[in-house]
Amino acid sequence: MSLTIATWNINSVRLRSGLVQKLLTEERPDILCLQETKCPNDCFPLADFRKLGYQHIAMNGQKGYHGVAILSRLPFTSSQSHDFADKSDCRHISITLGKEARKATGFTIHNFYVPAGGDIPDPEQNEKFDHKLRYLEDMIRWGSDHQPASGPAILTGDLNIAPLENDVWSHKQLLDVVSHTPLECEKLGAVMASADWVDAVRHLKPEPERVYTWWSYRSADWAESNRGRRLDHIWTSKQLAANIESLRIIRDARSWERPSDHVPVIIRLSL
Repeated sequence: MSLTIATWNINSVRLRSGLVQKLLTEERPDILCLQETKCPNDCFPLADFRKLGYQHIAMNGQKGYHGVAILSRLPFTSSQSHDFADKSDCRHISITLGKEARKATGFTIHNFYVPAGGDIPDPEQNEKFDHKLRYLEDMIRWGSDHQPASGPAILTGDLNIAPLENDVWSHKQLLDVVSHTPLECEKLGAVMASADWVDAVRHLKPEPERVYTWWSYRSADWAESNRGRRLDHIWTSKQLAANIESLRIIRDARSWERPSDHVPVIIRLSL
């Protein structure tokens, strides 16, 4: 048996429902975690995805901003959402798979959308950056206090940090750019260490291989310039690391019609 999990910052699920349907039809992941859905729960396009076999959907959304959702072909027994950094801004949701998931019964999947942090990497000058740092500090406490990876678990999402040198097109030029500053990278490392998570992408694609999942809309020719960053992550609990079988980054999705600036990342676990 295998379990496939995908993560994708879709940048408006209603605007790009067709792209989500394309991914689900072509790739058929068992679970798709979406970020930046920008959609209140009562407006979520449930029917679009249920007709493709994704009957089990958990949402944490609001109008116009942020929002996360999990689409699953496998039933789940519960879903939960947590607030971080003293804000109810719809940035986390999790599910726990039920008995019909067979060997994946009891697996918990966490889906995060970490704040982007604005443009100035100074918490005193930029309240968005301050919010991002406080959010990460809360994630560290959550990991330490609740140990979410003590059982079989996967953490996915747009974590808005490219932590390693080869997660960005130029380490030197981006050291002072939000998403790759040493302070953010240090805090994301502490989030990972707090619950002993394993970076599934780098488990299969270790440095110095360059790995990107995001290319700015500002680039006239994103593919030619290839100035990317690895902002989208999948982590597993340590006990699942040996089960990580394969990884795919759907780079072509950046060229689909009216694309997100992020592309899907898919891992397969053998169980």
